[in-house]
Order: sequence, then structure tokens, then C-alpha cells
Amino acid sequence: MSLPHKESLTGCRSKELSFESCHVFDFIGINMVKRKLAAHDNLKITITQTGNKMTVHESSTFRTVDIEFEFGVNFSYSLADGTELHGSWNLEGNKLVGRFKRVDNGNELNAVREIVGDELIQTYTYQGVEAKRIFKRA
Repeated sequence: MSLPHKESLTGCRSKELSFESCHVFDFIGINMVKRKLAAHDNLKITITQTGNKMTVHESSTFRTVDIEFEFGVNFSYSLADGTELHGSWNLEGNKLVGRFKRVDNGNELNAVREIVGDELIQTYTYQGVEAKRIFKRA
């Protein structure tokens, strides 16, 4: 399975804007100090694809991590604050859709990554609260 317009979805991007992230982080249970730090994380992501396997390299002020996964295969992942998630990423049309559950309480955290114009829009939804991060090509 290959991403449509692969050349536009893969590559390196830097976070430009963030909307309502602090609200989602608050609902997840991330304390105020960590929420304030996350607002200034200088996050860069690099997405690569080889066949059915994707690698997302996340680099920020606070950590650097490579997340490798295959479409539709569940895996475990830790947010920067240590919150453990379990779930999978799938292709739905031209969107990369992630459905995850918190290990500690079973609540769902959903994520969508899609290209809109020349931007990568990343949308998170947790308990009805939505946040967006907008990334520009680095």
C-alpha cells in the first residue's frame, strides 16, 4: 500500500502553528508546565515510506524518536510526557489516519495527517476536543 502523492507526504517539515493543543494536552492529563514547554518544542517531523512500512522521525527541543509502523498493524508508542498509547495508522483516501487508545485508561486519541496545499495538517481528537498542528516544508 502506498500513499497517494507520496512525494508530497514524505519529507521533512517544521511546525509553524498550533491550535488548541494545550486544551487536548490538558484533557490527556499533561500538566501545565509540560503543556507550556510543548508550545515551544520546535518540532520537526520527517516521514519516509518503504513499501507498507512508514517511519516518522520526530525531533524537538525535548526528544528525538523514530516511530516505525506498518499500515493496519497495532504498535505501542509513548507521547513525550510518557503517556503510553496502543493502536495503528491506516490510509483512508489521501489521509493517514491513526486510532490509538491510552494504555492507562482506554480513552481514544485519534490523529489525522493530510496535505492541504503545501502544508501538512495534523489533527488530534481526544474526548471531543480537537487540536491542529500545521507543518511547513523545512
